[in-house]
Amino acid sequence: MKNILVTLMILGLVATAMLSAGLSWYQRFLEEPVVLEKEQMLFTVSPGATVRSVAHKLADRGLISSRFLFTMLAYQTNQEEALKAGEYAITAGMHPPQLLDLFTSGKSVQFPVTLIPGITFGEAVQRVSDSDVFKIELAGLPDAEIMQRIGLDAEHPEGWLFPDTYLFDRGTTDTEILKRAYQRMRSVLEQEWTKREDGLPINTPYQALILASIVEKETGLAAERPRIAGVFTRRLQQGMKLQTDPTVIYGMGEEYDGNIRRDDLTKPTPYNTYVIKGLPPTPIALPGREAINAVLHPAAGDSLYFVARGDGSHHFSATLDEHNCAVRQYQLNIPCPKLTEQ
Repeated sequence: MKNILVTLMILGLVATAMLSAGLSWYQRFLEEPVVLEKEQMLFTVSPGATVRSVAHKLADRGLISSRFLFTMLAYQTNQEEALKAGEYAITAGMHPPQLLDLFTSGKSVQFPVTLIPGITFGEAVQRVSDSDVFKIELAGLPDAEIMQRIGLDAEHPEGWLFPDTYLFDRGTTDTEILKRAYQRMRSVLEQEWTKREDGLPINTPYQALILASIVEKETGLAAERPRIAGVFTRRLQQGMKLQTDPTVIYGMGEEYDGNIRRDDLTKPTPYNTYVIKGLPPTPIALPGREAINAVLHPAAGDSLYFVARGDGSHHFSATLDEHNCAVRQYQLNIPCPKLTEQ
């Protein structure tokens, strides 16, 4: 009996020692920092990955010392089925619990796509296609098919993508990217249209989009958008032609070589606002929210003309005589003493 008690005591001591050693091992594991050659590395949790497969992958890359303990940590914290697929940024010094929290947070690395105000629909499609982190499906397709795939319900695609910086996971399709930009434009245009001023010479949100695209292309300084919108608004109200070069350039298409000649201003196209009255049939670029807001809240005044000063700003004139004077001074470098200071 005495020998049995001694044996049990010894076994108890061994078990206690083993438990203590195991707990100490586990605690050291939890506090082990990740060692990286660089400050950061990307780690992919694949769709359908299990905590065990992730633990194996981490151990194989030398990021953790024990696959078993990482798996045990997941079960201890009830996160064994909480992993979210994605590409994650692991930083030097992170500990195993932080790794597990990261992989269950869904805060994966995202990559930016920037659509700049004033670019065309075609340029926007190309900008997305040029990325090497997204899945490209639309390259080379005609506009009509691209419109169908992204759900763009309109007769023409121009102007319908909202210019902004968007963030997406690696492998996102260009279809999804352009679809989000289109849906965002629909939302922004609807929001701005509901707050429009009364008495405007534009009757539909689409007309606002067309005019906003012209304002976007004509504006060098953000602060001038309402003033330029005011000029175009008054010209429309008075039945004057818009006479804006960006529409002429858009109508020229691939014929445009960087210069507008006198013949180009008289050549009839649906977009030549030196020839047609009113708005062109479609937008000519992607307008931002500020341009849309400007055409729905144009600045009051009497100016009907403007000319670029060469520094990004414009001189605004109420009469043709003053405008011609401004053209001589700012475009031809012929001083015009009677020019009104602004």
